[in-house]
Amino acid sequence: MDSEKKVRSERAKRLRRKKIKKWIIIIVIVALLIAGWRIYAYKIANGVFPWQEKVDYSVPQNISTTVVREETYHTSIDVSGSVEAFDTQKVQIRGTGAVTGVFVSEGDRVTKGQLLATVDDSDQQYEVANLEKQIETAKMGGTTSSRDIELLEMRLDSARNKLDNMKAYADFDGVVVSVSIREGDYYTAGSAAITIIDDSKLKTTVEVDEIDIQMVKVGTPVSITSDSSPGVTIEGRVSYIPMIGRYTNQGIGVMDVEIVIDNPPATLKPGFSFGGSIDVTEDQKLLLVAQAAVTTSRGKSTVTKVLDDGTYETVDVTVKYLGENLYQILDGDVKAGDVLAYSMLGSIENLITKRITSMTGSN
Repeated sequence: MDSEKKVRSERAKRLRRKKIKKWIIIIVIVALLIAGWRIYAYKIANGVFPWQEKVDYSVPQNISTTVVREETYHTSIDVSGSVEAFDTQKVQIRGTGAVTGVFVSEGDRVTKGQLLATVDDSDQQYEVANLEKQIETAKMGGTTSSRDIELLEMRLDSARNKLDNMKAYADFDGVVVSVSIREGDYYTAGSAAITIIDDSKLKTTVEVDEIDIQMVKVGTPVSITSDSSPGVTIEGRVSYIPMIGRYTNQGIGVMDVEIVIDNPPATLKPGFSFGGSIDVTEDQKLLLVAQAAVTTSRGKSTVTKVLDDGTYETVDVTVKYLGENLYQILDGDVKAGDVLAYSMLGSIENLITKRITSMTGSN
């Protein structure tokens, strides 16, 4: 009996030890699982394991931020220059000879088709009269062929044109601004004779930047002021936009836009200077950002957005400098209210990389 009890006792002890070992293993496994989960959660929340030094991802002190804002503007394009007559006729007589008549003086008003001056046309009158006589004789005689008569009539037309070339006429209604010939002078064909201008309207040509030209159309109103008319705003309009632009000496693309003033005041004369603006009638909403927030390298502009989780995103943008340390954002994934980071010490990416590297080690 004692031997049997002893065997049973030993067996019970082994079972207890086995059961205790099993529970110990279960407890250890559970503890390891709990510890592993807590380590994983810590890594997710802090970016490092508990035994590593925590990296400070906050914005370094040498990084500043600014907010993209939207503002509404009534856009105008500043222009300046001098006005000129709407049209100018440099009168030249196409014949050569003695001046037989000058029928206008400086300051005279003329109408379209009015005779201005004549040069001796005796030879031309004789030629016309002679040809008219020959044609009359040929038709009455009945012996001249129709072809010969046709040739004579062609010569008569040419002679009449030469006769008309000894006279000068006004091409439009206007005013005489200069007279360079006098009766009795010997005149050579093509020389300066008389100048008349159409002063019922004035015009000017101004440069418009290649970026601004997209806002300008034929008919766009223009407001003009001149020292010759103090306190008066003169109304004009864009009358012509060329198909081809050009580059200035500064390498800027421009269009030479023509402006017409339909009802100029009497005090505004051709040659007078003016200042003014081309008024873009539609209000425009502009996205504005501080100049410091835009980084430009090799012709490519970027900004650095601060995302909701505190990280950064570099965004390509197209910008236009407006002056006063402001850029207009023309294109790019940026909207009003976005926060942009910038630094005078270099790019945001480099600063953040250096900061993390210095805290975690180069490896």
